[in-house]
Amino acid sequence: MANTPMDVKELPASGALVLAVDMPGVVPADVKVQVEEGNVLTITGERKRPADDGDGVKYLRMERRMGKFMRKFPLPESADIDGVRAEYKDGVLTVTVNKKPPPEPKKPRVVEVKVAGAGEPKGK
Repeated sequence: MANTPMDVKELPASGALVLAVDMPGVVPADVKVQVEEGNVLTITGERKRPADDGDGVKYLRMERRMGKFMRKFPLPESADIDGVRAEYKDGVLTVTVNKKPPPEPKKPRVVEVKVAGAGEPKGK
């Protein structure tokens, strides 16, 4: 399953990224979504073979890939990595990554101007 199909789109209103990963037959408990150092979203999982029921079934052809898979996707600096959400439904994992709001422009800091020598004791 090394070539697990994935679509990535950006929502026009919010700029959020939405990743849709096809993984039919994968149990949600076998899927892991994490953000690694360097803002890299990593999705790993495993599709396991069905348990042999002991009924002597012999496969004539096996085209569905089994085994472990991993997909990595670099996230932009503006990604809100603390707000990443993942949902699994009907064999599709949907990961939503919102953008952080832009930083507010810094207001200028007013520095008080003091008169030199003011407030010092006289007489010296």
